[in-house]
Amino acid sequence: MLVAFSATLPWLAVGFWNGIIGFLLDWRYAEPGTKVTPALARERPDAPIQSRVAIVMAVRNENVAQAVRRLERIQLGLNRTDWADQFDFHLLSDSDDPTIAANEAGAVAAWRARSPDARIHYRCRTDNSGFKAGNIMEFLDRCGDEYEFYLPLDADSMMGPSAILRLVRVMEASPEIGILQGLVVGTPSRTFFTRAFQFGMRHGMRAYTLGSAWWQGDCGPYWGHNALLRCQAFRLHCRLPHLEGSGPLAVDVLSHDQIEASMMRRAGYEVRVLPVEDQSFEDNPPSLPDFIKRELRWCNGNFQYLRLLRMPGLLPVSRVQISLAIMMYVGAPAWFLFLALTAGLVGGTEQISVIPLAQGLTFFAVIMSVNLMPKLMGLAQVLVSSTESRRYGGRLRLLAGGLCEIIFGMLIAPAVALAVTVFVIGMMMGRRIRWDAQQRDRAQLAWSEAARALWPQTIAGTAFGIYIGLTVPWALIFAAPIIISLGGAIPLAVLRTHPALGAWSRRIGLFDIPEDRAAQEIAFDGIETPAKAATF
Repeated sequence: MLVAFSATLPWLAVGFWNGIIGFLLDWRYAEPGTKVTPALARERPDAPIQSRVAIVMAVRNENVAQAVRRLERIQLGLNRTDWADQFDFHLLSDSDDPTIAANEAGAVAAWRARSPDARIHYRCRTDNSGFKAGNIMEFLDRCGDEYEFYLPLDADSMMGPSAILRLVRVMEASPEIGILQGLVVGTPSRTFFTRAFQFGMRHGMRAYTLGSAWWQGDCGPYWGHNALLRCQAFRLHCRLPHLEGSGPLAVDVLSHDQIEASMMRRAGYEVRVLPVEDQSFEDNPPSLPDFIKRELRWCNGNFQYLRLLRMPGLLPVSRVQISLAIMMYVGAPAWFLFLALTAGLVGGTEQISVIPLAQGLTFFAVIMSVNLMPKLMGLAQVLVSSTESRRYGGRLRLLAGGLCEIIFGMLIAPAVALAVTVFVIGMMMGRRIRWDAQQRDRAQLAWSEAARALWPQTIAGTAFGIYIGLTVPWALIFAAPIIISLGGAIPLAVLRTHPALGAWSRRIGLFDIPEDRAAQEIAFDGIETPAKAATF
């Protein structure tokens, strides 16, 4: 049990201190971002844009209309500035479905017809080697000499013109920076699942990112999109290796971003983050099965880091970041092993009865506080500011949303952890996941799809509940969140995507983010309104 618990501790401890440090920095300084990223202070909002910039979106069998429309909205936003001529737009397709590829070409042609003065480019690869990283590198090999910077986007990404211009101005004033990552938040959504998830993620990431930027310094993060990168430096120093051999880890690198950041820093360039919310958005998964699929993709990719951890020349902080990325997915199977051993101990011996109840409850409270600290500190950042609180509908509404989201998180975490655990076991036996397009929107999760995706959770939760009820029924009150999450995974997953529940949460303002509540058009300088934002 101690070994299993120790495996979960690094990720929990780092999250705890990131949250604490982030809150203290935000509370102490009026502009905390400049304390962790000094280059931010060099930005002159009126400075001319002198560099050529490529805005690129890498896609593979995505919703064509939505992807192209997002790029067009960015282009229209930049047209409202004085610097539209400095930007080119590239749709980089890896789609292997001929129908989708043809639709992409048609959508780009229609976009060109609507914006004849814009420089719009489309390319569809026939060789999809390297996945997304290979897609980007092919573009840089072919077109990188034409641009100083490039800004990669995912198919669900959206950025306002002020966020893009800010990144460019900071990079132009900071030749030592190779990657400048902006803070990304969730776009307004209509489904209850997504609204709750992104509400918690937004508050957790705000404090967490600021705190991590303090100790990571010039070895900052890169999340693969909504960032600005120096073309030639990336092309020369961030070309990923192919992992030779056999098995699920022997393939092109899947989770490429953190390795690319480490390679950029190894080359002598800084990797910095702007830990401020500034018109940089992404969609979040619309249901629990979609969220689990994304987690398993990342899990497979992060475990490849075991093959890359000993790359020569990496800085110590970079190796720590890579190690933490691995530990993030070691935690789930370790937590379930700890749970199984605990259940056996409770049901099979009298040892648990000699532990004083007060000590047990205190230990539980400490661990839960450590686990929740990034979100608690993110909420505290808003609560201490009357201006920020008003943007979220007031302190009472914010607290209600925070409490409900914590309960929401407790009821999805065991289901996700079990899926990761099963996948890790399968990966050890040679299983490999397909890197397909993500499900980015849905009207409602069907019962049949939920059952196909979540039957292992249902069986595990039911068996666990029966075992605890027969052996130590007094422990049911402590095991209830796990039993409900697992045993009720299917109906809970369907319920959390029900349109009526999403409409109710919007009507009362539960899980509202500032963009939901803005009376003016959403923060894309007049391009999109909150009511339409969920149709990205």
